Amino acid sequence: MAATTKDARLNLRLRAADDELIRHAAEQTGQTVTEFLTTSAVERAHEVLADQRTFVLDGATWDQFVALLDAPVRPDPRLVALFATPTRITD
Repeated sequence: MAATTKDARLNLRLRAADDELIRHAAEQTGQTVTEFLTTSAVERAHEVLADQRTFVLDGATWDQFVALLDAPVRPDPRLVALFATPTRITD
């Protein structure tokens, strides 16, 4: 397995009790503290970002959502006017 180059550094300060807890957990998983913290932080970051990109709908709400997507588009007069206005950008 090829080693990945690590080209960034992250420094942090924490309480002694938290440091001890993290070191113990890393030891229990057979990882270095760096590996443990990186893995844990990256997994949590993915969870946080997924919560902002993914949503779950129940069956009735899903059906309503799909119906709205499938419904014909009603032109918004403000958008029609906006796109009819000449711009300063030319092709």
